[in-house]
Amino acid sequence: MATQVEGEHRPGWSKRLVNLYAAVRARRWLWIGIQVAAVAVLVASLAYAVRGSWDDALPRLRDARPLELVFACILLAAYYLLFVVGWMWILAAMRIRTSYRVALGAEMVSMLAKYIPGGVWTPAARVVAMRRAGITDTPVVLASILMEAALSALAGIIVFVISLRGVESVDAPLLPLFALALVCIVPLHPRIFPRFAARLLRPFGASAVPALRLRTVLGLVLFYSFTWIVGGAALFFLLRSVGGDPDLVSIPFLGGTSAVGAIVAVLSVFAPSGLGVREASMYGLLLAVVSDGVALGATVLNRVAITLVEALLLAGAALASRLGRD
Repeated sequence: MATQVEGEHRPGWSKRLVNLYAAVRARRWLWIGIQVAAVAVLVASLAYAVRGSWDDALPRLRDARPLELVFACILLAAYYLLFVVGWMWILAAMRIRTSYRVALGAEMVSMLAKYIPGGVWTPAARVVAMRRAGITDTPVVLASILMEAALSALAGIIVFVISLRGVESVDAPLLPLFALALVCIVPLHPRIFPRFAARLLRPFGASAVPALRLRTVLGLVLFYSFTWIVGGAALFFLLRSVGGDPDLVSIPFLGGTSAVGAIVAVLSVFAPSGLGVREASMYGLLLAVVSDGVALGATVLNRVAITLVEALLLAGAALASRLGRD
């Protein structure tokens, strides 16, 4: 009987996994090392999987057209600048007012923080930046980040699904995307989000989170859908810079492809900034509109471009902040 009782209280395999995960997270450097190793294996596997396309992609990267590349970076910068407007819109709806300069700096420092292994640095960096600017209502700031992520993901899925009507032979992961869209829609309802966010952010001192009006939520979905179209235009010029010739009507699909890549990057918490995972998903979708060499070249350039633009925008925000203090 004693043996039976002891066996009943023995932790199952799921609880053992949870305990193992908690033990690894408690050892910070071990956790970071595991993440770095996982990313290295993932990138190496991706490079090996597309080894047949490198012979075509490398010359295209060396001979990339500078004019189209500049246009792509300008449009990518416009996408980020518009994204900041969306976040300020959410903050204002939650009764937090801030300047564009402060919001831009906080947004960009969080974008670059996503390259640090750990998964928590992106929102943490934005919270710290806002606190330095005098905005100390951390639960509401975190709620606005949560709202921003859900609205952007939902808008990206909408753009991607609608754009599939103009593109043939796309092996799109529609079922997971529909499931994610449902996960985003339900908490975004004005009657649900305040309670959902307050319960989720209770460890950070949240007691009440302001609700957004339904028309505000719908307006934000339309706004973020437009930002993905801008992102699609940036990817369009990246493809042209490496010798691709996509149709203009493919821009919504390219915006949806960028959205899917960004969603995968956020969900892949083990990979800093979704490194490797984002590229794999985008490369697979781009094959529907361009050749494999063009798709691979544009995918590599996209990673370089987003990192460069984020760094330049952060530097610009820091310079504007310093000039403002002077």
